[in-house]
Amino acid sequence: MNDRKKINIEIGNRIKVAREGAGLTQDQFSEMIGMGTKSVSAFERGTVGVSLPALQRICKVLSISSDAVLFESVPENDVQAMVQRLKRLPPEQFDIANDILNRLIEGFGKITK
Repeated sequence: MNDRKKINIEIGNRIKVAREGAGLTQDQFSEMIGMGTKSVSAFERGTVGVSLPALQRICKVLSISSDAVLFESVPENDVQAMVQRLKRLPPEQFDIANDILNRLIEGFGKITK
């Protein structure tokens, strides 16, 4: 496999993970970035590369930096993406997610002590 194909696959996979993490289907995502579903499917599989204008729209819609798409995910971007997903939740679901996260973090604190 040549380098370009490998890079396309890695970038496509990162986009797919971010899209799924945002709770978006390919149909919803393609509409939001102004592309066809077949195009989204193709770049998520790495069969085609992503243009710079498309990358800009993708990053804006998913609330992630281009570094998170082009390179290994940076933890700050993961946190920002999670915050964006939490903001989209209805208040009742947000409260539940917040409670779960607080308990999880508290549990991690007990493990590391």
